[in-house]
Amino acid sequence: MPTWLITGASRGLGLGLAQELIASSDNIVFATCRHPEEAKNLRLLSESPSRKGSLFIIQLNVTDEASVFIAQREVESILGQRGLDFLINNAGVATKDDLPSNLSVSNLISAVETNVGGTALVTRMFIPLLERSAKKIIVNITSTLGSIGNDTGGEHTTYSISKAALNMLTYKQVKERPDLITFMIHPGWCKTDMGGDNATLEVAEGARKVLRIVKGATPEYTGKFFDEEGVIVPW
Repeated sequence: MPTWLITGASRGLGLGLAQELIASSDNIVFATCRHPEEAKNLRLLSESPSRKGSLFIIQLNVTDEASVFIAQREVESILGQRGLDFLINNAGVATKDDLPSNLSVSNLISAVETNVGGTALVTRMFIPLLERSAKKIIVNITSTLGSIGNDTGGEHTTYSISKAALNMLTYKQVKERPDLITFMIHPGWCKTDMGGDNATLEVAEGARKVLRIVKGATPEYTGKFFDEEGVIVPW
């Protein structure tokens, strides 16, 4: 049974990923979020009679080192001698659309803390569990808005900077640990709180597209940046 850990699983894409995975009895899923007691939809998912896979809801705040440490110990105790096969760093924040001329430094710092620092911290803490796995797959959920190679205009400046920094973090992670399969996915424009109602993809469809790529991952995926269709995105 493959083992999965998803950050930011209380809503949006993270919730969609968990829902898709537990539809199969093959999967053990650790769905993490900051406030499990408030994660109504995630709790309903765990109680659903249609659930086939195993779902564990774990409290984890990606920007709080103590919280991440406690979550790692909890996951380790459940896994026993097993390893963690897939780590999906999905937790992230988006700010209001902005331009370089009206960028808020405090908003930028907050976005980088979560979107970059949180991913770095969670990955560092869970690498010992990934090392026990034969798969060792780390997926950082990013955005084409963070690609300098794409012409995204001047909008969404704070979010774009934070995702460009996440892409560089991924590059550095690959250089430090080439033995792990670490790569990035842009999940498409999904109808989440971040994406809004005008987005082109339903959450379930976006989750299926992401999982199709992740499940097919090979060592050749390491260090690459994919869109939701599996096409390589320019950095």
